[in-house]
Amino acid sequence: MPLRSKPRFLMCRPRHFAVSYRINPWMDPNSWALDGRALASSSRREWARLHQCLVDCGARIELVSPVRDVPDLVFTANAAVVLDGKALLSRFRYPQRRLEEAHFAAAFQKLRRRGVIDIVETLPQGLVLEGAGDCVWDGVRKLFWMGYGPRSDFSACNSVAGVFGAEVVALELADARFYHMDTALRPLPRGEVMYVPGAFTRKGRAVIERLVKPVDRIALAMDDALSLSANAVCVDTTIVVSGCSVGLRKTLEARGYRVLSVPLRSFLHSGGSAFCLTLRLDLRSGDLATTRPSIAA
Repeated sequence: MPLRSKPRFLMCRPRHFAVSYRINPWMDPNSWALDGRALASSSRREWARLHQCLVDCGARIELVSPVRDVPDLVFTANAAVVLDGKALLSRFRYPQRRLEEAHFAAAFQKLRRRGVIDIVETLPQGLVLEGAGDCVWDGVRKLFWMGYGPRSDFSACNSVAGVFGAEVVALELADARFYHMDTALRPLPRGEVMYVPGAFTRKGRAVIERLVKPVDRIALAMDDALSLSANAVCVDTTIVVSGCSVGLRKTLEARGYRVLSVPLRSFLHSGGSAFCLTLRLDLRSGDLATTRPSIAA
């Protein structure tokens, strides 16, 4: 059997990370300012531990250079949707984050020139889609779980389906605390789906229940939801998460996963965690002959 290539992630050091504006309920610039120097120092240590954890799991890390006055550049999951060597660059809802777009575009052109990425695509004018933060690949079901409402447009699902030739299941996000899909739902390598039921509309929950067998649904209690346990990074059957309850850890370990906790408390001040701080660059879909229709809820 051929050797599997190492997983590859895009990350950005938090040299300039701070909570300097408010675009979700987690963010409080006044609270951050009271202890900003200590929190910034903590964020650098936490990020370094996450970086080392992924390296120890066998990952390769590509880096985006940090930029002064662009504090959320550290959340590279929002840079693009990436699958099969193609990258669909993001467009952000809020002007504070639009500053990131040119830096991410330049980073992906560098990756393309090095052969890490084959094709770099852009969204049609006027469409908003905040990358893998709102477009999470499910390798078992061969589909994207896409969140829309707070940060991304429902109509962006057609662009994703067209670029990647994959099914897109678009679910409306109904709780402002779970403003991106990656804060509310995480498909796991063995086929389970961790999710926050209250993050979705009743119609959205019905779609999840239709597509995910009962045995594969892991509904997160609110303590795990607010720890952003769904915002986890998977490397084979290792799950890297900022924190999770004893009960959730036992559930995951009983299903054959190794759970590694890397506390990322500083980033919770911005509503981000492990998945937000990474972007998987080497995901492959397998052969998909046709573009399948999107499912809206």
